[in-house]
Amino acid sequence: MRLLMIGRLNGELITASKIAMRRGASVTQADAIPQGLNVLRAKGADLIMIDVSLAVRDLVDALEAERIRTPVVACGVSADAQTAVAAIRAGAKEYIPLPPDPELIAAVLEAVASDRAAFVWRDPSMERVVKLAEQVAPSEASVLITGESGTGKEVLARHVHLKSNRASKPFVSVNCAAIPEALLESELFGHEKGAFTGAVARRIGRFEEANGGTLLLDEISEMDVRLQSKLLRALQERVIDRVGGTAPVRVDIRVLATSNRNLMDEVRKGTFREDLFYRLNVVSLKLPALRDRPADILELAAHFARKYAEVNGVPARPLSAEARALVLKNPWRGNVRELENTLHRAVLLASGPEIGPDAILSPDGESIATAGPAGRAVQAAEAATRGLVGRTVAQVECDLILDTLDHCLGNRTHAAKILGISIRTLRNKLNEYVSAGLDVAEPGAVRASAAYG
Repeated sequence: MRLLMIGRLNGELITASKIAMRRGASVTQADAIPQGLNVLRAKGADLIMIDVSLAVRDLVDALEAERIRTPVVACGVSADAQTAVAAIRAGAKEYIPLPPDPELIAAVLEAVASDRAAFVWRDPSMERVVKLAEQVAPSEASVLITGESGTGKEVLARHVHLKSNRASKPFVSVNCAAIPEALLESELFGHEKGAFTGAVARRIGRFEEANGGTLLLDEISEMDVRLQSKLLRALQERVIDRVGGTAPVRVDIRVLATSNRNLMDEVRKGTFREDLFYRLNVVSLKLPALRDRPADILELAAHFARKYAEVNGVPARPLSAEARALVLKNPWRGNVRELENTLHRAVLLASGPEIGPDAILSPDGESIATAGPAGRAVQAAEAATRGLVGRTVAQVECDLILDTLDHCLGNRTHAAKILGISIRTLRNKLNEYVSAGLDVAEPGAVRASAAYG
């Protein structure tokens, strides 16, 4: 954990710094925002703590302008709510009153360090993947992690890092799909001052930021094929070139990559370099979809229920038997990500001692049992079935035959084929209905009740 503290080191900030170091953080100090930005450009950081007396909004705006995604926590001697609200409105993630509470500092550091990295599994299919991941983790081999969106590829990548010999070094993740193509090269390799409009100073890229540790290239299949050649050189030679730079920079990293596509298919299409594919795919880990690991569903649901109860300050509630059955039945096409969002909603909506099925809702507020086309089809089928209850088989058969005949505009031969009966059987049935006074459609027509009723 790399912590950057921005502000003049008075007694309270020194105390906060010492607490952070006791908790295993590496602390760098800068007196003002410009110096802090220089530290970020040169070294990077996992968390910024800034004195609330400084211009928090200016720091947040500067980070946004330079696409630096390090979370900011404000701190200050004022304990009033107005100061905390102003800091958070300025863009800080949290406000810590000084002098610092050691447990609060520890909680903030732990929250940033975990960064949604809780790794929960129980299903045998997942166990096989995790065992292989842990087996190769101590090596320096590149690892390609594949699977559908939302299955937890980044979480598995963090697990590999934590089990590796580089666990004490940085873990840096780059989402190749979230960064515009024109900016991705600078994001990865850094740039020199004046390399392009907006490059106000030299900034190290993610390769240098991860030096000594692990770099995760998330959704690498989205990377433009022209940039892939530069990436290949960096992986082969462990040397990068900053945008606008004149001298190569040596880096010591281990690279992990994820993709929700079949990269071999992308190679065949010409959108992904074959040599880069083999360089990344020394070891392949394929995560199964959540629907294919049923033993994980309830384990993850319970984990998310506890997590979001704590985050939102509400009582921790277990899932009721009905809610567990509903969760197990859902196909979870969005995988773990969809399950997590659903349980977060359920924690907020639940009342009483348990989370009931009425709190397990889709984003539109529908029960997940009826949300989506499949759910609505099930509802319609159940309604149709309920409409048959209380009627005799002969009555249901009569309506089915007459409605099919209407659909065929009275054509007996066509109707018999649809019903799966002989034309003779159909005619006998129709003669019975006519004798009973029912209206039977003639060829080329429909019943009056069907046409006007």
